[in-house]
Amino acid sequence: MTRMPFTFTSAPIELASFLSNWWDEINENTQWQDGIFYALCAAYALVSSVALFQLVRIELRVPEYGWTTQKVFHLMNFIVNGVRAIVFGFHHQVFALHPKVLILVLLDLPGLLFFSTYTLLVLFWAEIYHQARSLPTDKLRVVYISVNAAIYFIQVCIWIYLWIDDNSVVEFIGKIFIAAVSFVAALGFLIYGGRLFFMLRRFPIESKGRRKKLHEVGSVTAICFTCFLIRCFVVVLSAFDTDASLDVLDHPILNVIYYMLVEILPSALVLYILRKLPPKRVSAQYHPIR
Repeated sequence: MTRMPFTFTSAPIELASFLSNWWDEINENTQWQDGIFYALCAAYALVSSVALFQLVRIELRVPEYGWTTQKVFHLMNFIVNGVRAIVFGFHHQVFALHPKVLILVLLDLPGLLFFSTYTLLVLFWAEIYHQARSLPTDKLRVVYISVNAAIYFIQVCIWIYLWIDDNSVVEFIGKIFIAAVSFVAALGFLIYGGRLFFMLRRFPIESKGRRKKLHEVGSVTAICFTCFLIRCFVVVLSAFDTDASLDVLDHPILNVIYYMLVEILPSALVLYILRKLPPKRVSAQYHPIR
């Protein structure tokens, strides 16, 4: 009897074939689809609840401060994650909508709100950096509002065109636009997060809170830069490869990996890092006993 020679070349082929079959089997299984999308719904609902809880804690601690950047940030986190939870909770109805542009609106609008929410941190850091350098800060908020207004205007124009004419070229342009927006956000975190981080490093070692603030800025910068860069890469990939599309029901594995990496985990980590409450305002009529 002739013995077949042992080779290692068949092992990678068999593994690749097994993974491909496993991937396709889960993607085509309606129970897996429902389970994954409901899991995403639960994860987003949890993050949304945490953001709301933190907002209530801040409001109870310093109600006299009004709507600060910190409060707006947590409110927007609550809205973004809440909308995502609703969309994935009703995924059957969402992915069955017609025309297709309605699906794109429900999937892309929370992504734009996520951009506005986290670039609010970039604005906050830019104001701190400019104040520390004795640079003017009056135009920073104008730039933030103008950039966001321009982005929403362009995106709405793309949606209106797709409503009138479901054009694959315009849909491709829309995806590239989302990727460009994500790249701008990543660049913003890299520039102002990096500037603030290195500015804090030059402070004296004994500066109060220096180490904690350094860790906070460095961690949030790394997390947000990475998540927006991943979003940029995946959206560009989906624009050129339909097998990587995120706006269809039968790609649940890709959806759970994508949304976990670019929204759920970054949001949870940032909310945890920025969990510290602002100090209470001491009344001018009373002074603490020393």
